[in-house]
Amino acid sequence: MDAGDERQTPLRRDAQRNRDLLIAAAREIYSEQGVDAPLDDIARRAGVGNATLYRRFPTRAALIEAVFHDSLTATLRVGEEARLAEDAWSGLRDYLEHIFQGLAADRGANDLMTTGIEGIPSLEALKAHHHETVGLLLRRAQEQGAIRDDIVTEDLLFSLAALGRVVPASAAVVPDAWRRYLALLLDGFRTDAAAPLPAPPLTPQQLGGVLLRLGPSGTGR
Repeated sequence: MDAGDERQTPLRRDAQRNRDLLIAAAREIYSEQGVDAPLDDIARRAGVGNATLYRRFPTRAALIEAVFHDSLTATLRVGEEARLAEDAWSGLRDYLEHIFQGLAADRGANDLMTTGIEGIPSLEALKAHHHETVGLLLRRAQEQGAIRDDIVTEDLLFSLAALGRVVPASAAVVPDAWRRYLALLLDGFRTDAAAPLPAPPLTPQQLGGVLLRLGPSGTGR
């Protein structure tokens, strides 16, 4: 069954209510724990039985598609707007800041954008579009003299994925810390002088808190 098939058939009122409860519960839990969160926890928070969850969403991918379809589609539209920017560097920077705001606010969104999860149609569409958007803006920025010529799309995507994976941990300690490190990362690709950094550095205590939260279940053990 395709991840989007369950949206095609009109549901009875009680079935629609259960579906809405499951999506709301999954959205909360994925935001807190990531998309590997136990499905049993989602059913419990929604107040329905496991059988109901599996009847509505027979695969994890189907549930993820239902939860994130709208936000992933909205991000794709932001990419379309970024491509129209006259100044490619500004368009790329603003687009990536939008992406990272989502990564900091939602652990599930972070999982989707920084890992190799498959089988989710709206995610696959966004990732393909994201690759194209970054590539187009990168090449235009190089033509405009803003980015060094020896950089390729994969250089930027790899670096962004690496930074993106630590964003949930850093956001739990200093919510806007990612802004500083995204700016540092992007300045490393520029040909001209670095821009002022938009946020202060972490203190030693804050860095320790970030690293602690990178451990399993946030325990560091």
